Amino acid sequence: MKITILTYGSRGDVQPFLPLARGLMNRGHQVILAAPQRFENLITEHEIQFALLAGDPEDLSRRLNDSGYNFFKMIRELMSHAIEIGAQVLQQTEEACKDADLIIHTFTHAVGAHTLAREKNIPDIHIQLFPMFTPTGDYPNIALPDFKMRSLNRLSHRASSAITWWSSRLGFEQVRRRAGLPKRKLFWPFDDSPLRLRTPILCAWSPGILPPSEDWSSRIHVTGYYFFPMDDAYEPSIELDSFLKDGKPPICVTFGSMVNRNVERIDQIVREALRQTNNRAVILSGWSNIKHQSSNDFLYIESIPHDWLLPRCKMVIHHGGAGTTSAGLRAGIPNIVIPFTADQPFWGNRAHTVGVGPKPILVNNLSVDKLIRTIVEAEKNVIREHAQAVGQEIRSEDGVGNAIKLIEAYALEFKANADSAIRK
Repeated sequence: MKITILTYGSRGDVQPFLPLARGLMNRGHQVILAAPQRFENLITEHEIQFALLAGDPEDLSRRLNDSGYNFFKMIRELMSHAIEIGAQVLQQTEEACKDADLIIHTFTHAVGAHTLAREKNIPDIHIQLFPMFTPTGDYPNIALPDFKMRSLNRLSHRASSAITWWSSRLGFEQVRRRAGLPKRKLFWPFDDSPLRLRTPILCAWSPGILPPSEDWSSRIHVTGYYFFPMDDAYEPSIELDSFLKDGKPPICVTFGSMVNRNVERIDQIVREALRQTNNRAVILSGWSNIKHQSSNDFLYIESIPHDWLLPRCKMVIHHGGAGTTSAGLRAGIPNIVIPFTADQPFWGNRAHTVGVGPKPILVNNLSVDKLIRTIVEAEKNVIREHAQAVGQEIRSEDGVGNAIKLIEAYALEFKANADSAIRK
């Protein structure tokens, strides 16, 4: 098959699709991975065909950070960003999917990609890195607090799906009018239709971290995380190699793609808490561009592959993004989560629930004293042992293999259903 994967966002929204794309290619499929330009080198270095999508995800990160934990502000900023780049992305998406036999899409592409797949009469599959469009009473929408009532939790999912559907239609209409595009009927992927199978949802996380819900339909599957095999081939710089060898194992501090206006304050709090707990740290600056002179206790580097670095660290302090959380869990080390926005509080709470870290500290509530107490708690044997057990479980899973089996099975099911409809 010719398969196009559409994703958008930070590195954590792109990274999982690299091993998935390579796995599909190893099965003989042709794969195009469409993403923002800043990820072109990351994609092509794995010999995956790249297709450009307009927009700067760093701008979106900044907007979401400014929204904090306000669900409606997040939706507004997502919609505003999408409208600004919408006409370009529509054209680029159609080009990337021109010869596709199947489209795989993520949260931001759900409506547009499904509509395109319907127009082309080809199957589409939705892959989630966080739970959306999967109503359950087990927990609320990722951006909302737990209502402690299954009916209200379930309602929060249905409401967020309705808001997404409404905002997608409104946003497309604005883009259409600005760009002079023709009218177009949009379709929601997760409705039952007598003319088409409901779009399946693959949840790209470990069932040990967030198990499938009994509320879900048979079209929703938890596959496990999408990782490349552990690889020790990475060659660290002399500075990094010396830092790791010249002292006790450090804590990794990484806030990934977060672009926060208070980055200097956050950095000062983290450094002081680390000093007072007598810890060394490798601090990955990521998109924040925070830089300080490195010392015997603190080494600042823009980025290092998580699968190489984290197993060499005693603990990881991070923002709770889906990608960084999965890497921290896989490494089998305690996770301290300081959520900034979006799905991050949700993953921070899941890490705490499964026993691999203390309760998360919302970034707006971060202080030296709170972080010190959290570091001390994370160093306890019970958390370390839970983290090791969870890491071992995740490393034994085959998320990519599970996903590929489901993708290929659905493509065959779709074809058989289409052939049956033609005979009728």
